[in-house]
Amino acid sequence: MDATTIRAMTEATPTTRNRVVDFLRALAITVVVIGHWLMAAVVIRDGEVVPNALLNIADWTHPLTWIFQVMPIFFLVGGYANALSWRSARRKGQPYAGWVRARLQRLGGPVVPLLVTWLVLASTAYTLGVPGSTLKLASQVALVPTWFLAAYILIVAVAPVTLWLWERLRWWSVVGGLAVSLAIDAASISTGEVLIGFVNYLVAWATVHQLGYAWLDGALASRLRRIGLAAVGFAGLLLAVGVGPYPVSMIGVDGAELNNSYPTRVTMLLLGMLQGGLILLAERPLSQWLQRRRPWLVTVAVNARIMTLYLWHLTVMVLVIGVSLLLGGFGLGIEPLTGAWWATRPLWFAVLAVVVFGFVALLGRFENPRRDERPAPPTWLAVLASVLTCGGLAVMAKFGIVDAGGVNWIWPLLPIAAQVLLWLVPRGRLGS
Repeated sequence: MDATTIRAMTEATPTTRNRVVDFLRALAITVVVIGHWLMAAVVIRDGEVVPNALLNIADWTHPLTWIFQVMPIFFLVGGYANALSWRSARRKGQPYAGWVRARLQRLGGPVVPLLVTWLVLASTAYTLGVPGSTLKLASQVALVPTWFLAAYILIVAVAPVTLWLWERLRWWSVVGGLAVSLAIDAASISTGEVLIGFVNYLVAWATVHQLGYAWLDGALASRLRRIGLAAVGFAGLLLAVGVGPYPVSMIGVDGAELNNSYPTRVTMLLLGMLQGGLILLAERPLSQWLQRRRPWLVTVAVNARIMTLYLWHLTVMVLVIGVSLLLGGFGLGIEPLTGAWWATRPLWFAVLAVVVFGFVALLGRFENPRRDERPAPPTWLAVLASVLTCGGLAVMAKFGIVDAGGVNWIWPLLPIAAQVLLWLVPRGRLGS
């Protein structure tokens, strides 16, 4: 998408559009990218590559995750946008399956080139003798962003149901979600059954999503309610980490007894309440600022290629580190957290930014699938495509695509198969 198109999109923005929604989406992804690049603490010691992260070696960074863990903001704005989209579909008589297909094509399409690239890279490198353990770590790091896509697609798939709950129960749907999320954690933590905790990928994030419905429908319009939302979230977090068993860091730390983000815990919901309340307090000045041409132009530009930026930013980091290793470890000999290390962070960011912009320019077109004018597919097909996409992405986010037997093709092929099904299988052949 060239500069002329971006300018045209900027000028064509309807006056009724809530620009703060777009800004917060762009801000959240930008913070994620910067945070991931900053957190990397790879160093070469005695000729050995030692991968690490700042959260593992500097406890003082843990409270900062209350700011840098911004995924709750993305679910908040997702609730706002998905409510608008589904209500529009309902008015037009568009069926659920057609709505989900459009969302899956928009969200899942950009991940296909990423998965194909990693299948080719990992297979080639493994054939050339690169150790499987190295490729496993590299693919794990690079594909971490897919966890969010899996969780978000899950929440999108159930959005018509959660919106129905909001429209009938209003704030009780949020209170109920908070209670259920807490109960899930209690069962998971007390029994040591981590799998129980994974239910909160649905419950906790869907409840944050409800807050987006509340924002859209004016249930958070008053300053008092926004302060109250932030206060409840803050008080809950203080109790969770001060009295409860939860760690301070809202991002996973290696070796921690309990993790707030894997699986998702009730703390993510509380963080979403805190962040949402605080950010909405700034909605009016933000809205006024975004009426200016330059900040709105940047917001439009980021949103136009937001999925490509998000999906590829860690792959770019892995590739840059790989090239550095091929050059004898150039730039990786500086001990993390030293003065020299901090002094070189601007250069580190600049290199990564230049490379990622190249990837965005090359692959951003996948964020604009052609409009699918066919009748809606059967509901079961839309649900199957959602399950295939979420399942494959969730597994890769944790384990990468390389295991003891070499490159595992199964998980990457599931989201790819989902996209193929959505494009190739017409309704007439399958029935409803």
